[in-house]
Order: sequence, then structure tokens, then C-alpha cells
Amino acid sequence: QLQLVESGGGLVQPGGSLRLSCAASGFNLTYATIGWFRQAPGKEREAVSYIGRIDGTPNFPDPSYTDSVKGRFTISRDSAKNTVYLQMNSLKPEDTAIYYCAASLYITTDQSAFLMTDLYDYWGQGTQVTVSS
Repeated sequence: QLQLVESGGGLVQPGGSLRLSCAASGFNLTYATIGWFRQAPGKEREAVSYIGRIDGTPNFPDPSYTDSVKGRFTISRDSAKNTVYLQMNSLKPEDTAIYYCAASLYITTDQSAFLMTDLYDYWGQGTQVTVSS
């Protein structure tokens, strides 16, 4: 069965750091675009970051970030562990949300399409991130 499992969430003070993990089973993440999304109470789910496939055609190895996290968050992939990470630094209370990872096998030359939740077929259960004093 194809599964994604997030971990690494928790409670941190403003300015602190967390590293979220997204472990995949049942398929190889190198064939997929992997996105991180977050959803705060009462708000729509929004894209945070994504990293394109590195084993396929076309390949989009360069990651992208939403403006609110640029310079603070970093997405990376460890192919040997079949895991994608989201390193979050300089956390703010506004970052508080449930964070989800998702995998897309959609093939397109338009990378901006991966901001859309509909393009992702596989989703994790989410992990809570709370930033508070």
C-alpha cells in the first residue's frame, strides 16, 4: 500500500527550529513531486514548498517555496531513505498549523501547477506544529 507518514512536529518558541520528515513506503519518491502543505484552524490548506521529480521526464530538481517561508524553510530529499524533509528555522506564531506532505505523479512542464492540491494523489496524516511563547 502506498503511504506517506509525517513526523517531527511539536511545540517550539518563536525563533526556534523544527525538522519535519515525510517517509514514503510502497513507491520511490524520486519518481514524484513532493509537496509540503499546511492548514491552520479556520483556514484553507496552503502550499508551503515542493520539490520536483529527479527520476523521470521532465525532471524538476529545484525546489520552490511560498513567499512567507522563503529564507526560513528548506526542503530536501534523501533518496536512500525514501524521505523528504522540511527544515523550519526562525519559526513564527503564524507558522502554527497541521503540516502535511503529499506526492504527485502528475507530469507537466509547468512547475507552478504543483501549488494546487488537486495534483497530489497521496497524502500523509499530518503533524502538528505549534509556535508559541
